[in-house]
Amino acid sequence: MDIAALAMSMKQAQLMQNVSLAVTKQAMEFQQQSTEQVIELLDAPHPTSGHSIDVSV
Repeated sequence: MDIAALAMSMKQAQLMQNVSLAVTKQAMEFQQQSTEQVIELLDAPHPTSGHSIDVSV
């Protein structure tokens, strides 16, 4: 394998690694946003809690 082919091969491997890293970073950011939304939903009070009382006689 000559130097030019080796250099191209190494550059292509580096590019693939960078793309993989970027996709992973994007997935992690999406997961972080989803987690924050779930936490907000869990912290929110129930919409009908405390607004009415069921009384049976």
